[in-house]
Amino acid sequence: MKARVAMLCVLSAAVIVASPWAGGLPDGELGHWVLVELRIPRVLMAVVVGGVLSLVGACFQTIFANPLAAPSTVGTTAGATLGALMALVLGPALGLGGYAAGVSLPLTALAAFAGALVVSLPIAAVAASGRARVNDVLLAGVAVSLAAGALATGLQYTADQAALQTAVLWSLGHLPQVGYRDLLMLLPFAVPVCAFLLLQTRALNALLGGEQRAFSQGVDVPRVRALTLGMGALGVAACVAVCGPIAFVGLVVPHIVRLALGPNRRVMLPMSLVTGAGFLAACDLGGRLILPGRELPVGVITAALGAPTLVWLIVRGSRA
Repeated sequence: MKARVAMLCVLSAAVIVASPWAGGLPDGELGHWVLVELRIPRVLMAVVVGGVLSLVGACFQTIFANPLAAPSTVGTTAGATLGALMALVLGPALGLGGYAAGVSLPLTALAAFAGALVVSLPIAAVAASGRARVNDVLLAGVAVSLAAGALATGLQYTADQAALQTAVLWSLGHLPQVGYRDLLMLLPFAVPVCAFLLLQTRALNALLGGEQRAFSQGVDVPRVRALTLGMGALGVAACVAVCGPIAFVGLVVPHIVRLALGPNRRVMLPMSLVTGAGFLAACDLGGRLILPGRELPVGVITAALGAPTLVWLIVRGSRA
């Protein structure tokens, strides 16, 4: 166990440290500027966003009692995306800024948080009903994600040409490319969310044995579920507000960690945080290197990896 934990930590650290240097750098002052102002803040953003999404995914799989649950499959990401787009597109009409003026991150994050909660609460009700089958949560999440996606597309259609181009790029999921401003605005959301979720490790570990066992160990299950859902939605909303929807990180990484280290949440939750940081940094690095001279948004890379993973998990579950 210790050797596998060390291996995942070393791999994540190696990817994070090597990413700013990969692909070569221009000579002289330009190379220094590219390293310090472009690549390092971008890798740090990948570390924070990847860690948050992976940790939230591991917690969602626990509170929904479904290995297919993740922010992207239960509708949280879609709801946050819809809320953020509403703030960005409708902001000018309300005198709050917009794509050109720049809606503030707290406002966008608040709108994304509201959207994430509106979508996630019905899914949580399905999961907590006690009558849902294993895949019911996933199907409900797909349904609300499609509805939220349709509304988001309609919002983009109402935007002008310049705003539409920006909205399309944002909706693909990307990491900010210049400076540390967005990273510094994201940290006040990300750090408390991660700290809170890690403090729920004992309660979430007790939930693995079922609600009755958790109750017998003194866990207030409804409270833990509600707070975990709310804080998880806040973390996803903040990431979406800055980077757009980056799907499937919260699905793929917890399964990698579970396969390597087992289901114990005392190990799985912190290692999902660490592994997710390295995973998203690796995906962003791949997006920079796959097409020389061009760049794939990191959301495209994670979707390409996550979609077949989801199919594999469904097939595997149907055979179990």
